[in-house]
Amino acid sequence: MNPKVDKYLSRAKKWQKEQEKLRMIVLNCPLIEELKWGVPCYSFQKSNIVLIHAFKEYCALLFFKGALLNDANSILIQQTQNVQSARQIRFTNIQEIIEMEPILKAYIYEAIEVEKVGLKVDFKKTAEFIISEEFQKKLIEIPILKTAFEALTPGRQRGYYLYFSEPKQSKTRESRVEKYMQQILNGKGLND
Repeated sequence: MNPKVDKYLSRAKKWQKEQEKLRMIVLNCPLIEELKWGVPCYSFQKSNIVLIHAFKEYCALLFFKGALLNDANSILIQQTQNVQSARQIRFTNIQEIIEMEPILKAYIYEAIEVEKVGLKVDFKKTAEFIISEEFQKKLIEIPILKTAFEALTPGRQRGYYLYFSEPKQSKTRESRVEKYMQQILNGKGLND
């Protein structure tokens, strides 16, 4: 048990009992407990396996390579369409966790096995992401922008693709592109 996680849980305003119960289940598996990204995170041989996190409407157990799990009980949830690897199991009360304990342990052990055998998630290539019409237009109109964009790392490119294509309205997509053109020209990513 990591004292940093003790401190985190003692301060939890919501889902405290649920997170404590999840912690006890996870700690019954051969994982190392740490506090990463401000939440309890559990690893096996230095590879992240699962973390516990709380949201407004629920708390969850997140499997880093959940997309590779069998999910025999159809309980894993993909948070958004852009999440490629991680999957969550969500809870709204402690009774759900208690009833699912054997299933949760089975999923955790399966996640450990995925790590042991070295399975990797097949991530989409940058070229497979949707390019918003508004951004595509700017890339054609301004060749130096296209050159600067292509010089960015694939991760930075994906960040822009997702951010620019997210809004439903063309006007919003266009304003996002306009706002970040100089940042792209400067060789910076969305959050640099």
